[in-house]
Amino acid sequence: MEVHVLTLFPGYFAGPLDTGLLGRAVDEGAAQVRVRDLREWTHDRHRTADDYAFGGGPGMVLKPEPFFEALESLRDEGLPADAPVLLTSPQGRIFDSEAARELSAAGTFVILCGRYRGVDERVREALVSHEYSIGDVILNGGEVAALAIIEAVARLEPGAMSDPGSAASDSFATGLLDHPHYTRPASYRGMSVPEVLLSGDHAAIAQWRREGALRATHERRPDLLRTAELTGEERRFLTGLETESMAVEGEPAGGPDSDHREEET
Repeated sequence: MEVHVLTLFPGYFAGPLDTGLLGRAVDEGAAQVRVRDLREWTHDRHRTADDYAFGGGPGMVLKPEPFFEALESLRDEGLPADAPVLLTSPQGRIFDSEAARELSAAGTFVILCGRYRGVDERVREALVSHEYSIGDVILNGGEVAALAIIEAVARLEPGAMSDPGSAASDSFATGLLDHPHYTRPASYRGMSVPEVLLSGDHAAIAQWRREGALRATHERRPDLLRTAELTGEERRFLTGLETESMAVEGEPAGGPDSDHREEET
């Protein structure tokens, strides 16, 4: 994986790129991340990369020239002509695991970090192939989103993780959320680890985990179930969960055995 990041704040990336699994991926060559200061491609003594918006209004807009010239420079240095060019923007498609896999397959890509009121529209029209958001929220700039994209893609690269199976079993990798996890101690403040996880019965554990993933997805992200690949048995399990939910919602406020009478008025 080779990533080129164009930003007004290159120092923003120093800590995260040196830390944890992402730092390891960079150190071991599974990921190469080149962060470049957009101001390298400005031509006035103030290194101006933004200006007022035509038509008035609050905030500044990032100028087109640094982006165009930066990409031309990167291509002169060997950036493939078909390398995806990403713009971080609240107007973009929500970045997800499918997008991460697409970028991993591409191998090399560029991230343009938005700032202020946004980027001159000519940049998006002429240079950008993918526009991504990490959610319906406004940040100070696109650097946080860029780091999220880099980390999500780096996890998929061979050698980036000590256990290659970890990424394959993450939430969304199977179309579902992940199952619950427990570690030592087996009992803590009256809360115990499910007995099945201590049983040594690998088949029973696998079934418990799969059902835990189905339950978590049903409760928190039922939209994912519309496209998940499920067996007939798993669909029957989900039907049972739905029946349970309806039964609970239909109980009187005091529980199923409570004396539930209306007061006369």
